[in-house]
Amino acid sequence: MVKENLAEVERRVSEACHRAGRDRSEVTLIAVSKTKPLPMLQEAYDAGARDFGENKVQEMTGKIPELPQDIRWHLIGHLQRNKVKYIVGKTALIHSVDTYRLAEEINIHAKKQNIVVPILIEVNVANEASKFGVATEDTLQLVKDISTLENVSVKGLMTIAPFVDDPEDNRIYFRKLKDLSVDIAKENIDNVTMDVLSMGMTGDYEVAIEEGATMVRVGTGIFGERNYQR
Repeated sequence: MVKENLAEVERRVSEACHRAGRDRSEVTLIAVSKTKPLPMLQEAYDAGARDFGENKVQEMTGKIPELPQDIRWHLIGHLQRNKVKYIVGKTALIHSVDTYRLAEEINIHAKKQNIVVPILIEVNVANEASKFGVATEDTLQLVKDISTLENVSVKGLMTIAPFVDDPEDNRIYFRKLKDLSVDIAKENIDNVTMDVLSMGMTGDYEVAIEEGATMVRVGTGIFGERNYQR
């Protein structure tokens, strides 16, 4: 079933790109595999998926050695500072940096390994109390502060939009994140690019692509409903 689901999501991603006048190559589809067993990830891999997203550090580090080494792992969940040491050097991208102190911790461990860690700044565009992320109006200053860290590189922005019945309701938030990224790019900050916009999930990724997403994070649409009993 994973193979068929992935093909359907891929078709819809391509159609959304076409509607937006964008090339399919501009959007990376991240298969969000949190709580899913290894055989399902392997099935997605065999069907062509190479970018996988995990929420929890422990789960991700457990899966990495068990699966093909050319997988690009994305940490998309909230990251605690005491877990940073376990994932630096193992991720293609950390999507969920929302404080200077967290970026500073990543920088410390990146320096020890003599690597530069690419990150995204998580923005709470909808200003939801239940969500992590920096406030929209504070994002530019945070980006400037983090840009001074030598072993961290800001590649763009990420947001988790509200859970809504109608994906159109989130268009305003995706548009706001895109506008914010354009404004930050105009500042020409050293060590900062705004090439990546990680936004859109199973319920609204097509709208996100139409508004400029370069990465969409699809879990349920590929793997089915998650089992929260684990």
